[in-house]
Amino acid sequence: MPPSSAMGTWWIIGFGAAAVVVVVVAALLLGILYQARRIRRLAGVAIEVVGRIDVNTRSVWALRTTNATAAGLLDGAKAIEGNAAAIRGVLEASHGTESAA
Repeated sequence: MPPSSAMGTWWIIGFGAAAVVVVVVAALLLGILYQARRIRRLAGVAIEVVGRIDVNTRSVWALRTTNATAAGLLDGAKAIEGNAAAIRGVLEASHGTESAA
């Protein structure tokens, strides 16, 4: 083989290898683009689900306020019970003195 013919063969092999590399890189880039779009779509779904979870659990976080209000109501009810017992005691005592007279 003349030297120019051998050199031409190596150029063809080099171009073939470069073409294979370009095809592989293009395939990898297409795969990356596909996965990026998939991740973006799944992130949108995740954001929607997180929004629904937030709405559905707000009542749980509001229980802290409800418990504080209930504690205040219980304290008020205990005060009313104490006042009612005092009034009852006074009425029973006054009723007892009227009966004795």
